[in-house]
Amino acid sequence: MTVTLITGANKGIGFETAKQLLALGHVVYVGARDAERGEKAAAALGARFVQLDVTEDDSVRDALATIGSAEGRLDVLVHNAGILAAGDVDGPAALRAFDTNAVSIVRVTEAALPLLRRSPNATVVTVSSSMGSFWAVTNPHRPEFGFPLPLYAASKAAATMLTVQYAKSEPGIKFNAVEPGATATDMTAAFGIGRSPEESARVVVRLATLGADGPTGTFQDETGPLNW
Repeated sequence: MTVTLITGANKGIGFETAKQLLALGHVVYVGARDAERGEKAAAALGARFVQLDVTEDDSVRDALATIGSAEGRLDVLVHNAGILAAGDVDGPAALRAFDTNAVSIVRVTEAALPLLRRSPNATVVTVSSSMGSFWAVTNPHRPEFGFPLPLYAASKAAATMLTVQYAKSEPGIKFNAVEPGATATDMTAAFGIGRSPEESARVVVRLATLGADGPTGTFQDETGPLNW
């Protein structure tokens, strides 16, 4: 059995990623900050629930301890939790955006590393965004060019860089970042754009199911590596 943890998995891309990985035979832990919503999502999926607030050290440690006690290892970690941070741009908003979208990657990865190192084919996928790509946001032919989302874009650039740096420091574990595509979720409802979470989840699942000889240290979308 492949043991998988997905953060922020009670809805949207995280929920659909859990659904697809369950269909492939994974043991999936739905990580969610809100226990009621997380338990409801896990029950609907036939997954396992673990309370996990990626912005709280104690919550993260407790969640990984729960998985470690039950499973003894972790094979796949999907960093999916995130916020759009589309409101006011100020210090508190910036701290919240970076804590949720970037610092949480450090917090959860560090807690998960002992379990990931026990896996014969450990894989970490960061759901990032081409909004964090310097190439995309400065290219007038790309849709990212027209979206001024400074805190989201900057925090996602940090998320991708953290992924690449972890790939260098942990050569026994595959780390890849993914642009899942514009997706119609609660987070993007104000923009009225995007395809179904089910479609975008397939991009995440592809990187979450890499073989032992799969790539690491990349930033990809459904077509392959992206400039950033």
